[in-house]
Amino acid sequence: MSSIAVTDSNFEAEVLKSEEPVLVDFWAEWCGPCKQLTPIVDKLAEDMAGKIKVVKINIEDAPEAPTKYGVRGVPTLMIFKGGELVDTKVGGMPKSQLAEWVEGNV
Repeated sequence: MSSIAVTDSNFEAEVLKSEEPVLVDFWAEWCGPCKQLTPIVDKLAEDMAGKIKVVKINIEDAPEAPTKYGVRGVPTLMIFKGGELVDTKVGGMPKSQLAEWVEGNV
């Protein structure tokens, strides 16, 4: 399963009310590091299917959630569990580091 595109209108349903932990990738079309991180996040979504839901939010198309959670730069990754923000990472990272961070928070 790959990542799910989320907007302001379905953020609550897909992230805050999710039964499983959620990795949220805040990104933008013009962001070079975001483009580098996309295949890593997508691969993690496949590798961890059933353990964590992975969603992507384009900050330009959906400005409410990034504003609410204080996203100041992209890419920003956040992990939510039970509707609560658990941890945040800003910037790109290798898959091994991303997987280790996610594993430590789910």
